Amino acid sequence: MDDLDNNAEIKPEGLGEEVKKNKIDSDVLQNISVTISLEVGRTSLKIRDIMSLSQGSVVELDKLAGEPLDLLINNTKVAQGEVVLVGDKYGVKLTNVVPASERVKQL
Repeated sequence: MDDLDNNAEIKPEGLGEEVKKNKIDSDVLQNISVTISLEVGRTSLKIRDIMSLSQGSVVELDKLAGEPLDLLINNTKVAQGEVVLVGDKYGVKLTNVVPASERVKQL
């Protein structure tokens, strides 16, 4: 009992090493793959309408021409932008980045 009464700070041995082991290595974190997609728009269709689609069919989306497209990372909207050509490939020029506080609300 005397050891508890002297108000000595109790430190488990090796705790510092345990904390170091549980830290996320930034090199590992930076090498995790994510899926990036650019969403032009969305719509809802009934199964019978989907079954009647054929080559040349037009599916109307919910966005207007000229509206910014949504950039999604793992299905979470992180930015908006517009399509650009980079050589002979498509790219996206970001026009608006969603603040981190807003992205957390989408999770």
